[in-house]
Amino acid sequence: MEFKQCIVIRDDLKLSCGKLAVQVAHAAVMAFERADKSTAGQWRSEGQKKVVLRVANVQALFKLREEADRAGLPCAIVADAGLTEIPPGTITALGIGPAPNKMMDKVTGKLSLL
Repeated sequence: MEFKQCIVIRDDLKLSCGKLAVQVAHAAVMAFERADKSTAGQWRSEGQKKVVLRVANVQALFKLREEADRAGLPCAIVADAGLTEIPPGTITALGIGPAPNKMMDKVTGKLSLL
């Protein structure tokens, strides 16, 4: 079975490359921590596939999180500390998975790559 993790970023924030990289890292780690240990282990053994995607705004991000929750996927919302580019509490990203590709695609398959 193949597994992946998806990181979804808000396209409307126009983050710098460095800030974007940090938000992706936060989302990946936070979602991984919520994953089932067996699934996480299989994902790690397959090379930890990750895909970074985009949504238009915070409303779309929360809608996607609801879909992921309903599908039983591990997920985590990232709220920035506000120390650099954006105000404290700004929602920047959503980490989903790791989980089987087919389950992930049902929730994230319609999104565009970042």
